[in-house]
Amino acid sequence: MNVHPKKLLVIIVEAVIEKSLIRDARQFGAHGYTISEVRGGGSSGDREAAWEADRLIEMKVICDEAVAAKLAQHVLASYAPHYAVTMFTADVGVFRPQKF
Repeated sequence: MNVHPKKLLVIIVEAVIEKSLIRDARQFGAHGYTISEVRGGGSSGDREAAWEADRLIEMKVICDEAVAAKLAQHVLASYAPHYAVTMFTADVGVFRPQKF
């Protein structure tokens, strides 16, 4: 079975920018994404999702390295100065590369 290399970009951010983030991912060439509501804590304090402005989402995008880099750069420049943002990448292997 052939495995094809891709990048997994994970963005954890305040839920208020979800629609903008989806638009951005598509604009930069992502073919798809997965979004989940998450909770956590860190240097910005705890996020328990007890009220609307306290909600976080985790967006996962599997894509080419160039798409991940452009999207990550945009998120850092456009959202990180104003919102809580955590972001990381990982190398992944996919079985159906045409989906990504």
